[in-house]
Amino acid sequence: MKDANQKFVYEFGKFALDPQEKTLFANGVPLHLPAKEFETLLLLVENNGRALSKEEMITAVWQDAFVEEGNLAKKISRLRKILNTNGDKLIETLPKHGYRFSADVRQILPSANETILEKRTVKRLTLRVEEDNSDSPLLLPAAEKKFPKRTIFIFFGLIMAAAIFGIWYSSKPKPTSKIGSIAVLPLRSLNAGENDKTVGLGLTDALITKIGGLKTVIVRPLSAVTKFTDDDALEIGKKLSVDAVLEGTVYEADGRVRLNVRLLRVENGEQIWAEKFEGESARVFDLEDRLSEQTARALGLKLGEGDSERLTKRYTINADAHHAYVRGRFFWNRRTPGDLKEAVKYFSEAVEKDPNYALAYVGLADAYSLLADYGAVSPKESYEKARAAASKALELDDNLAGAHTSLAYVKMYYYWDWEGAESSYRRAIALNPNYATARQWYSEYLTAMGRFDEALAEIRRAKEIDPLSPIVNAGEVWILYFARRYDEAIAQGQKIVEINPEFAEIHEYLKRCYDQKGMYREAIAARQMRRKLAGSDDRETAALRNAASASDADVYWRNRLEQEIEDARREKSEAFDLAEIYARIGENEKAFEWLEKAYQERHYTVMYLKVAPNLDSLRNDPRFDDILQRIGQMPR
Repeated sequence: MKDANQKFVYEFGKFALDPQEKTLFANGVPLHLPAKEFETLLLLVENNGRALSKEEMITAVWQDAFVEEGNLAKKISRLRKILNTNGDKLIETLPKHGYRFSADVRQILPSANETILEKRTVKRLTLRVEEDNSDSPLLLPAAEKKFPKRTIFIFFGLIMAAAIFGIWYSSKPKPTSKIGSIAVLPLRSLNAGENDKTVGLGLTDALITKIGGLKTVIVRPLSAVTKFTDDDALEIGKKLSVDAVLEGTVYEADGRVRLNVRLLRVENGEQIWAEKFEGESARVFDLEDRLSEQTARALGLKLGEGDSERLTKRYTINADAHHAYVRGRFFWNRRTPGDLKEAVKYFSEAVEKDPNYALAYVGLADAYSLLADYGAVSPKESYEKARAAASKALELDDNLAGAHTSLAYVKMYYYWDWEGAESSYRRAIALNPNYATARQWYSEYLTAMGRFDEALAEIRRAKEIDPLSPIVNAGEVWILYFARRYDEAIAQGQKIVEINPEFAEIHEYLKRCYDQKGMYREAIAARQMRRKLAGSDDRETAALRNAASASDADVYWRNRLEQEIEDARREKSEAFDLAEIYARIGENEKAFEWLEKAYQERHYTVMYLKVAPNLDSLRNDPRFDDILQRIGQMPR
């Protein structure tokens, strides 16, 4: 049995396999090897010469996950391409059984200060002086054969200097001026404990925040990179449509943290840069600073005024507070009522441990705002807490784009402070043009104001920053709906459903578009799917069947009303939705009654009063202008 603390590498031919660093080297140069391929190779090497069955390998590499034999075959195929550059058959296929690794494998114990990464060897140079006139690659005329020793030493020195310079130059980070976007993948923890993952996640979040704040490169947000379980960094990079990916590992033991990171060009897998970092666990923020600075340098970013300070800015020096904040963001990104409450708990823990932690207050504001939107907490209670948290964040740091965004959201949805909301959104975007959430929420503001072209420009910019975000992509459908561009909205929405069929909100947006097009069967199907995915009652009823088969708008909407009234007996009714239905069947008194209720509740959809298609029949009524005036959407 191997000593778990013993550090060694396996050598075979030109290759070296380091189990501790989880890296394969060829002639001292690290090769890109996804985690499952590394584990497959390590299993083969550790059992060198022994036949391994497919079942045995799948169980060892994928453990509790269910995978098919094809997954293993693909890993073996890729490993052969990497290892068989000299035509050697290192991995044998055993028909109807499995595989065997056949090589002269040596176990090497490197010295404590030895590193394999970027190892280079300079061979001894010799000079032979010839007297004849034969064609020789290094021929000196006979008349010049007697050089003073000093001249020969100088000649040797120049050759050695050139060789050393070549080695130094080849190990420098390659110019990366063409890199316009990057994904920082969560650093993989080499420790076994669940809590250990927060170290890598915290470093990842810090790097994304710092590099993303430089404005010169688009950095995918943390929410975009944490959703992937695919082990191949280059494949993730392609899915995220970035020019480069940064991946690495983090290992913590005996009060120290060690990082191994590398920057890969997605187009061809070229390793642009690789580095090791090590420091005391108690000074993990020093590692953050060094990692951020060297990553920016490797990316070839031109730093402007204040950028150096941004790279080393520390929002907290309390490691426990930072870990709580990272866990809060993890739950916030899941966006369910239960997860949002967990987020509030962790953000509150972060500010308790560090009352001056501005980012944690931003997290609190965002969590409270979404809790109100999801109906988990009353708007008055939740939005007031959100405003207080965002204001505290700005009091601590007025240059936080996230804090301005959070405050703008509250001003827009609850306080109907339109001028203040737009000012805060513009300030946030000026501070960080690559903050997708700011642009997404600003597009919602512009939609409510009826400025649809501007809204589309903002949401499309947000999509460039975070192209796989379901909520950002759905934002374009939302805008197109209010702009009465239903065909475009439906086409875009159907694409999102193909990619994210379990994203509930897109079915709500599609239902609204189908309503306007008279596509009632599709509308009811979308309604039911949304309720199913949201965990609501999605049973088919007579009213729903009648609505789906209706050929007349009045029949459709009256059956919809019947269903809504029935649902209200078991769940909270949405006042704004009922106002829309009553408006569609011409019962204006009821429509205004429910609109007034929505206004009193300060329901978030009230902000779209000015542009809501279902309320068009009420626009000539003075009572409609009165509500618009009260929410500040028309001159008094």
